Amino acid sequence: MKGARHLSKQEIQSLAQFFYGEYEVRNRTLFLLDLNIGTRISELLALNVGDVWQYGKPVEILELRKAITKGKKTRQIPLNDQAREVITELIEWKKSQGERLLPNAPLFASRKGNNRLSRYQVHRILKESFQGSECSGKVSTHSLRKSFAKALLVSGNNLRAIQILLGHTSLATTEKYLAVSPDELTRAVNSLGLCLIPIGLPGASQAFIFRYSSQEMERVRGV
Repeated sequence: MKGARHLSKQEIQSLAQFFYGEYEVRNRTLFLLDLNIGTRISELLALNVGDVWQYGKPVEILELRKAITKGKKTRQIPLNDQAREVITELIEWKKSQGERLLPNAPLFASRKGNNRLSRYQVHRILKESFQGSECSGKVSTHSLRKSFAKALLVSGNNLRAIQILLGHTSLATTEKYLAVSPDELTRAVNSLGLCLIPIGLPGASQAFIFRYSSQEMERVRGV
C-alpha cells in the first residue's frame, strides 16, 4: 500500500495481543513472522511448510524461491530466534488442527485447509487487529515490511544489507522505505559525542582534543 507507515515498537507489542479465536496462533504468527523477515505479503502467503520446516525443526536460512518473488530471483533471509519460535508454534498448532504438513502444503492455510490465505483475508485479519489496538494512521499489510526495514536501520545495519534482505533492485527504493524523522536526525548528530577540551601543549598556545566516542579515536590539532 502506497504511503503505509512503519509501526513503532510499542504498537507492535500492543498489536501482538490483539489476535483471538480459533485461528489466533496462525494469525499472530503471520504478523510476527513478517515483522522478522520483511517479505512482501504475496511472498509470505506463497510459502510452503517445507520452506520453513525441515528435518523436524525450523530452517536456519529461509530461501525464497524465484517462482514466488517479485523480481523472480532467489533470495535468502536468515531466520532469527523469534522467527524460528513462531514457526515452531505454528507447526505445532497445525498438527493439533489436523492440517497437512507435507513440504508443498501451504504454510498459511485458509479455513478450508488445503487453500492458501488470500491477500484480502490477511488484510481483513490485520485490519481487525489494527482497529482493536486503536492503531491509527496509514497502516496496512505493507506496514509489516516497512517496520522490518526501519528496525534494521535503527539497529545500525548497513543500507546495502537492508536492500538485499528486502529484495530491492535499486537502493533508491530502499531509501524510500526509510523515511527519517527530525528527531532521528537530532539523535544521529548527538550520537557522535564530540568533545572539545582545551589543553596546553609545548609550542602551541592552545589545542583541542577531538574525541569521537563512537569511533574511539583521538586527534590533536594545534590552534
